[in-house]
Amino acid sequence: MTDTYMSIGSNVGDREGYLKSALIKLTKNSVIIEKVSPIYETEPVGYKEQGKFLNAVVQTKTELKPHELLKVINTVEKELGRERLIRWGPRTIDIDILLYGDVTINDDDLKIPHERMWERAFVLVPLNDIAPNIVKGGMKLSDIVESLPDKIGVRLYKRDWYKVV
Repeated sequence: MTDTYMSIGSNVGDREGYLKSALIKLTKNSVIIEKVSPIYETEPVGYKEQGKFLNAVVQTKTELKPHELLKVINTVEKELGRERLIRWGPRTIDIDILLYGDVTINDDDLKIPHERMWERAFVLVPLNDIAPNIVKGGMKLSDIVESLPDKIGVRLYKRDWYKVV
């Protein structure tokens, strides 16, 4: 079993419902949910003409290989109505693999660690809630989050929203 971290987000329809549905669907596909961060609400990044996002990060365990996990994620996103019409545009659900054990992958279709995770407060703040001791460049994640200039835009939306069983 490999420890993984994934970010999940939604800004269309029943945003919280989509987050919950995504986790339920992942657990039916060889993914064990270990920890779930609180949900945070944030402004969109990139394409601005859309609603606010709900974002969270989950720690999981899986026996799936990275590309197998990506295939499961893509299937879950499709089942939940994800359409890729506009880059960084509105979406029912967005699931990204942030970390997969200590594996590094730099393929056209998969980059681990996620290539922009260290630039995004909406990823790092919830990740810090469940894994503050992750280290990047000799700095603990908790220290990196403290220095983020845009962390104020990541507003707590809800704690204890998903029960890990």
